Amino acid sequence: MRLTTKGRFAVMAIVDLALRGGRGPVTLATISERQLISLSYLEQLFGKLRRNNIVESVRGPGGGYNLARPANKISIAEIVVAVDEPLDATRCGGMGNCRGEEQPCLTHDLWMGLNEKILDYLESVTLQQLVDSHNKRSSETSPIVISNTTTKSRSVAVR
Repeated sequence: MRLTTKGRFAVMAIVDLALRGGRGPVTLATISERQLISLSYLEQLFGKLRRNNIVESVRGPGGGYNLARPANKISIAEIVVAVDEPLDATRCGGMGNCRGEEQPCLTHDLWMGLNEKILDYLESVTLQQLVDSHNKRSSETSPIVISNTTTKSRSVAVR
């Protein structure tokens, strides 16, 4: 089982939006440029995200999208499910008819358990947690080059 581009791109785009939130609406064109996601694909995803109360649109000049709710109230599972991403590791879609029979396959319970764990995990992670994680990574050690005319240039890590 893997998460397809639909779910991954939706999460990436919403994290991008959340990182720039509070400074006015963000256009899909700017998200498209920053995340290298097709604009037409983003339009499809954001239509679904808007209908599921994850984002809200602002029309007119200076328009774009804002989060519909605070980032700490939006789970990653909500985003993935909003764009119709199936979170299912079974062959049968959870129906228990993997082999075309009335009984499930030998490993049906294993894959159903995995489905539950994945969903539980994605429900436990909020958009705000991803934003905080990104901000923390971005603010950690960054090299500053010190140049002196009498010595060679050297890099110093700043914390």
